[in-house]
Amino acid sequence: MALALPLAAAWAMPGASPNAPAAHIAKRTGPGGAEALRAMPAPDPADLALGRSIYLDGVGENQRPVMGLRFGGVESRGKAVACVGCHRRSGLGAVEGSEQIPPVAGRFLFTDDSLAVVSMNLRANRRFNQRHAPLDDAAFAATMREGKHIEGRELGAMMPRYELSDNELRGLQAYLRSLSVEWSPGVTATALQFATVVTPDVSPLRREIFLETVKAAVQQKNGNYTPGQRTMSTGAEMMFRTDRRWNLAVWELTGPPETWNAQLQARQREQPVFALVSGLGGGDWTPVHRFCEQQQVPCWFPSVDAPPADAANDFFSVYFSGGVQLEAQVLARQLVADAPARVWQIHRGDGAGRAAAAALQQALAKRLPKLKLNTLEAGADDGAMATQLAAMGPRDALVLWWPGEEQARLANWNVKAGRVYASARLAGPALAARPQGFSGEWRYVYPYQTHERRLGALFYFSSWLKTRRMAMRDEVMQSEVFFSLTYLAETLSDMIDNVHGEYLIERAENMLSLREGQKAEDETRELMAARFHRGKGGVLGEAKARVEAAQDTRIPRPIPGKTPNATGRREGTTVYPRLGLGQGQRFASKGAYIVQVEGDGKVVPVGEWMVP
Repeated sequence: MALALPLAAAWAMPGASPNAPAAHIAKRTGPGGAEALRAMPAPDPADLALGRSIYLDGVGENQRPVMGLRFGGVESRGKAVACVGCHRRSGLGAVEGSEQIPPVAGRFLFTDDSLAVVSMNLRANRRFNQRHAPLDDAAFAATMREGKHIEGRELGAMMPRYELSDNELRGLQAYLRSLSVEWSPGVTATALQFATVVTPDVSPLRREIFLETVKAAVQQKNGNYTPGQRTMSTGAEMMFRTDRRWNLAVWELTGPPETWNAQLQARQREQPVFALVSGLGGGDWTPVHRFCEQQQVPCWFPSVDAPPADAANDFFSVYFSGGVQLEAQVLARQLVADAPARVWQIHRGDGAGRAAAAALQQALAKRLPKLKLNTLEAGADDGAMATQLAAMGPRDALVLWWPGEEQARLANWNVKAGRVYASARLAGPALAARPQGFSGEWRYVYPYQTHERRLGALFYFSSWLKTRRMAMRDEVMQSEVFFSLTYLAETLSDMIDNVHGEYLIERAENMLSLREGQKAEDETRELMAARFHRGKGGVLGEAKARVEAAQDTRIPRPIPGKTPNATGRREGTTVYPRLGLGQGQRFASKGAYIVQVEGDGKVVPVGEWMVP
């Protein structure tokens, strides 16, 4: 739950009036300032195209790179001074460390609507955009060419002083007026339409666990929603009454992957959604990813084994990690240290297995170009596989890209490799110490936090399951779903009424690292206080109930010599050691451990966390 801003502070926002918002919002059909922009004359399409080119690429008339001066006279051109680099695609600004980059979407520059409000920070130190009088043509020209604020003061040194022609100024002004004017599809004043996607290669059991967890999280969110009333959220959201009910559709795909895009397009035409939230894929997720990019629909932290290889170059999808491809890259780095004579890798022929095998081949070609790599696809004939593996020796390594329940087949193959590496992601919840009949070293590529440290990070999630009488049946997948839905709720709350798909992704980039660090601290502080709380009401009462509901789950303990609220290296709230996104990044977790599993099931790293 995001920290609430005191209402007194909310009412003090520039331009806000305690008597104005309610009546206006009761009839709103778009974000603050939208109505005023709709009333303006339609821009010339050529002006819009020129303004778009300047904003996104820093390219002006006749393909001329735009020139701007920063820091008192340092000249930059083209992409280096493109507006999007700071003010983002949405035009709603960003927070870069302590630097707050204001919104430049037209309703903030060219209208005087007091409801054009954007949050410029996430945590207790909340700040909002500073309002000013609407810019006319002369004021806009002075802002862009001279760095002069409408109130006469100098703009910051980072803001370029542009060399722009009159045509370029007119085009840029037209484009800014078009930015973030209307809510995205799937948004109304009172509701948000979402969908979650399940691909047909998911097992029935995983589908069942996934849907149970998703529906419970959405039900919890909607349980706090009361139409037309102030609900438990941020102060700004409470003031403007921008909380919305969530409507969730389950889009279960059928048939081969080449048919999925058409299915998704049909669903979107029938009932447009604002975002695809969470989601579950067993192999090839590329058609879903492509749909999101084509339709400009956010794809929000799905639980998938193999994101598309080029996902890092796209905009609308964010993932927990690079999946099995990341594991392959980490493994390639480990194999450089191992220096095996040869490597065999085996996959089942499914989408995730093929993606992992291709990624390892590519990574080894760069790191160990002379290493002999043999790639095999496992069929049903164990005898044929044993024949192919008969040449292996104690100086060779074997890599398995497949589910844990099939690891016992190694005994039928008479494998003589000195070391076997398996994918922890594909192996599933139960990691075997070592299959019978294999005498070599058995290790996993493990993209998660180690067990001891994970207890604290997942305490809230574990107790959440228990209070809803839900079993922990797949810790990784269920906790991914829980994070995806709760982080979405927090992000939307902080977006206030700026419900635009591009802005959702931008907030994820800007705020994930801050959210994880602060959320871990908040949860720890609450749990420590709950130990000594005797009452039954309020936030501490809720925390006490969680503690009592999860008595068999170890509560994080303070570290001697640290503050009373500190716990052992709590870096976040998920199964991953740390999550963070920067501008343009699409994978929140960047590395993995190499681990071995002891007889009691304890996962023990054999080295440090590795980022390839």
